[in-house]
Amino acid sequence: MTLQQLRYVIMVAETGTITEAAGKLYISQPSLTNAIHELEKEMNLVIFNRTNRGISLSKEGEEFLGYARQVLEQASILEDKYKGKGGGKKQFCVSTQHYSFAVNAFVDLIKEYGQDEYDFSIRETQTYEIIEDVAHMRSEIGILFLNDFNEVVLHKILKSNDLKFHKLFVAKPHVFISRRHPLADHKVITNEELEAYPYLSFEQGEHNSFYFSEEIFSASERKKNIRVRDRATLFNLLIGLNGYTVCSGVIDKKLNGKDIIAVPLADESDMRIGYITHNKAVLSRIGMTYLEALEKYLG
Repeated sequence: MTLQQLRYVIMVAETGTITEAAGKLYISQPSLTNAIHELEKEMNLVIFNRTNRGISLSKEGEEFLGYARQVLEQASILEDKYKGKGGGKKQFCVSTQHYSFAVNAFVDLIKEYGQDEYDFSIRETQTYEIIEDVAHMRSEIGILFLNDFNEVVLHKILKSNDLKFHKLFVAKPHVFISRRHPLADHKVITNEELEAYPYLSFEQGEHNSFYFSEEIFSASERKKNIRVRDRATLFNLLIGLNGYTVCSGVIDKKLNGKDIIAVPLADESDMRIGYITHNKAVLSRIGMTYLEALEKYLG
């Protein structure tokens, strides 16, 4: 097994085709195909499934890809230290619920590691996909929250995927509302006071379970529900419809807008916001730098 073969596998996985991968790697298609076949034979596994429709990562291949990225990251560290070179293109991916502090930390990471070449990704996505991304090592870090309602279920899912939750901070639940909302002058808002207004939440797709909700689940029935997929739409509806959502209370005016405020929500359990990692993965220096940036916004 060579570093070159690992780079080949990653490129094929990213492009989805041998043809495109070979073009980006500046090698012939037969050479690329043979290199991957040799690697699969040596490691005694099938990395890619081959069909008439093309190729796709196998389940074993997804796990292998996660380890391959770690090996290349460690090789990059060695090159930096002993060869005095940049160590090639830097790669990093984080999956997160819709938190402004996660975006702010990502911006800081880019500023520190944004050299001539880098390939960084931040995925603001559904809770189930965050877990899947880290489980298959597509993302090094996943950011989500636990509370009294979802903790038992999510811990069981994390354990079954060989993942670990690391607490970053404990937040008191807050309500995000427009500065012009009728309840905006309240010091604390109750669920009863919110009954007349639309409740906005992030849609969780086919895994739209209460336990995967990005907002805390309340025992209080909400009569008006609107589900959205992105942050901008949610904030526009907060303003346009006098809607509300439930969050950690960490607010950033640059990302969330000056017209959005956070007001404490009464009688709900604390949110334990943290990050998940794979038990078999070693946190990279880029990952550690990202976590340090997170701490800065949560301190």
